[in-house]
Amino acid sequence: MTPKISVVIPALNAESCIADAVRAIVTQPMPSDDFECIVVVDAGTRDRTAEAAKQAGATIVLLADARGRTIARNAGIKRARGEWIAFTDADCVPSRRWLPALLAATQATDRSTFALAGKTVGLDSRTPAARFMDLIGALDAEIYLQHEAMPWAPSGNLACRRADLLAVGGFDPKFKSYEAADLMLRMRERFRGQILHVPTAVVMHRHRSTWWKLWKQQLSYGSGYGQFLLRYADRWPWSIGRELAEWKRIGHFAARACVMHGDANLVQRGLFVKFLAQRIGFISEYFLSRRSVSRPIALERRPA
Repeated sequence: MTPKISVVIPALNAESCIADAVRAIVTQPMPSDDFECIVVVDAGTRDRTAEAAKQAGATIVLLADARGRTIARNAGIKRARGEWIAFTDADCVPSRRWLPALLAATQATDRSTFALAGKTVGLDSRTPAARFMDLIGALDAEIYLQHEAMPWAPSGNLACRRADLLAVGGFDPKFKSYEAADLMLRMRERFRGQILHVPTAVVMHRHRSTWWKLWKQQLSYGSGYGQFLLRYADRWPWSIGRELAEWKRIGHFAARACVMHGDANLVQRGLFVKFLAQRIGFISEYFLSRRSVSRPIALERRPA
């Protein structure tokens, strides 16, 4: 039977966590014929990610080259059989009723909705860096969807129609990050409509556990945002004045961190690290590299 929804997980050196993600999916309380779980393993993997995912119950797709998570997601899209594709990540653990909640939303919606975004919360956030991400609601789609100019949702808890993803060319592998924002914009241009928030579709995410890991993540986010603004410079032009305003905001975070205590201090310190890393990544991409990012073409459709 053809599944109603396919789950796609990109994985790279994820032996320590991929089994938790897969088991949380394959034990969802719904008929096994209604869904499938596909783990796409990057060729750069040097551990037993594929074996761990297969043993936990996933279908495995092995990439021939080490090409990154966007290529992995696109390979999963082409391999999937479901009408809808739900994306999550190897460092995530979907909640018990994640798929039933998403599937119910797919059955209740029409073409006025081109994507579904669930709620993402922290998992085992015991270190200061991870707790900071919890305190600011990091990766919570509800926050991202409130953006007036460009509402979008992170790809760790996202569902779209497979046919729509193929039609717009899937995720753009040229992006270092922000590929989900680019995808959502292209889908909105093509199909109009909205992204529907599904708060009952909960995924738990392991935030970066150290400040150094958080720094590297946010550096990548800044680079991706620079690529995004270069591609859409006609819509959202950037200027030296706006850049200086961002640096002024970073100074405010540093100043407030010096006088606050407890969780308030942690938030200000974290915001300082977060936005400083993003600015450096952004400047390196937007002002120094300025490499153009052309739009992808449609992915090849898998024969029915």
